[in-house]
Amino acid sequence: MKLFAVVVTFNRLELLKRNISCLRRNTPITCIVVVNNGSTDGTAQWLDQQADLCVIHQQNVGGSGGFYTGIDYAYRQGADWIWCMDDDVFPRADCLEQLLAEAHDPKIGILAPRRLMDGEIFCHDFQDYNLTNPFRSMYMQRVRNEEVNAPIHVAGTAFEGPLIRREVVERIGLPNRELFIFCDDTDYCLRTIQAGFTILYVPAALMDKQKFFSHDSWSERNRKKKWKRFYQVRNSAYLNHRYGRNWGVRYLRGFINVSGYLFTAFITFPFSKAWQWSDISKLWRAYSDGIHERLGIM
Repeated sequence: MKLFAVVVTFNRLELLKRNISCLRRNTPITCIVVVNNGSTDGTAQWLDQQADLCVIHQQNVGGSGGFYTGIDYAYRQGADWIWCMDDDVFPRADCLEQLLAEAHDPKIGILAPRRLMDGEIFCHDFQDYNLTNPFRSMYMQRVRNEEVNAPIHVAGTAFEGPLIRREVVERIGLPNRELFIFCDDTDYCLRTIQAGFTILYVPAALMDKQKFFSHDSWSERNRKKKWKRFYQVRNSAYLNHRYGRNWGVRYLRGFINVSGYLFTAFITFPFSKAWQWSDISKLWRAYSDGIHERLGIM
């Protein structure tokens, strides 16, 4: 069995070092592939000194572009399983072993680990998709971790440790690299489910996730994250438009989502640096691009 780990990194060298150290303690990994998305913090130089890693340097094409490259490489090298993650998660020594213990059913396309942040369960996994009611979230039956002590089927998980069966890539292809960041994992999971595979959440397979602290004000935090908001608006509108089963989901749900950002921007831009008047048109363009499925780097 060939098992490839795929790590996507950008300008977080110290976190990457910790991630790689954890992966080296997991067996039976055939190859650790690191996709460096144009880092400028010394990551490239450090990676080139690691003889046991397979390193791919490319321009920054976001997380989705990184996973596209890494999964494509692993698949072409004959990987039977592909273990994907960002650089800010740290699999415990038996994480892979616990995942593989549940890999016997060929209908299971993805195995998802349990993530911990500061020792507390951190989970965005959910058990069903809502593609019909525009006034409710797409993500239904979120996993309540305190009640989960054995593997359960889920409909979606994050690109923070999923173990993907080769047959999934054969059936549905690669992640949508045009999404750049946000929703690429949801899109991939939804396609996996639609192709007839299942996704299994394995609470015994543990990964630790880095917690980030910020002492910035609300205005400063939102100003720094603003560029991400556009991708959130666009990509969620894209998902709803592409997979929604009626007009309300395809158009109205995305409109409701962008309306919240538009209202916040309109109310706060005269008093803070979080939003500017020009951002209002950018938010609307993000929504419009989503429902017209115009993707790529914004």
